Amino acid sequence: MSGLKLSGWLVGVVSSLAFSISSVAANSSKSSEKMLFDFTTVESVSDWTEMSDVVRTVGMSKAALTLQKTQVFQRAVFFSLLNPQPNGAGFAGVRKAVQLDLTGHTAIKVRARVQGPNLHYKMVLRHKGEQYEPFPTYENFFTAKPNEFEEINLPLSEFKAYYRGKPMPDAEPLNLSQVSSVGLQVYGGVYSEQKQAGPGSMEIDWIKAV
Repeated sequence: MSGLKLSGWLVGVVSSLAFSISSVAANSSKSSEKMLFDFTTVESVSDWTEMSDVVRTVGMSKAALTLQKTQVFQRAVFFSLLNPQPNGAGFAGVRKAVQLDLTGHTAIKVRARVQGPNLHYKMVLRHKGEQYEPFPTYENFFTAKPNEFEEINLPLSEFKAYYRGKPMPDAEPLNLSQVSSVGLQVYGGVYSEQKQAGPGSMEIDWIKAV
């Protein structure tokens, strides 16, 4: 085989190998995703329950999750009315009891669009069936872009323990193999410089683990 032909053959082999590696990597990445909630296909969201500050005597906020169905698309809409106390204490949210093993995943991704004045949200997880007092929640805070669909990436390593809004640095880490509740909240900002109030909405296509 001449040097020219050998060179051409090697180029072809390398190109074919690179394409194969790229295809394997793409398929591996896709297979590592786990769809948690596909709101474009579900029949109902009635199994999502409200978790707002009305669980306390001074609470005045409200939240609801509903399906928006049209002739061309379907998605969930998380509506909220945030009525915080003067110091910013207050929250409005929804959640769903689950049994999820997220071992091997690094983040939760949400495709959503936020409308209204309130852009600061958080995802709230619980584990090991610890759904109520006196157990902590595991929270990841994020700021959404106004009026624009985006894929919000929430690293699982950044879900930290809180109890009634206060950090609990000594709490055990989130047990990814026993996630028992997934929720979304908009918050007033009692421990934050960012204060929020009033109505808002988050339109959600899906939530997945990646």
